[in-house]
Amino acid sequence: MAKWTPRHEAPEPLEGPVVATVTGLTILWFVLFLVQLPFYGWFDDHGHTWWLWTCLAGGGLGLIGIWYVRRREAAIKRAAEKDLTVTPQAD
Repeated sequence: MAKWTPRHEAPEPLEGPVVATVTGLTILWFVLFLVQLPFYGWFDDHGHTWWLWTCLAGGGLGLIGIWYVRRREAAIKRAAEKDLTVTPQAD
């Protein structure tokens, strides 16, 4: 078991424009679905309709992701504001 024990601390997670990234990728999934929709007959004839439904599922899961990351950022901002308003008491 010691073989699998980490030898150093994990790095801090990278922060970036998470909401914009998730929103952009969600839009991309929906665009891919809409672009493929006119070719439904071809996809159906060749057994590839799962491509369409994968794009639609990606867009739907992306909507859940947008909701999640927006709430996460709001919680991070609330925690940061709370930390700024709490002042240590002098003894």
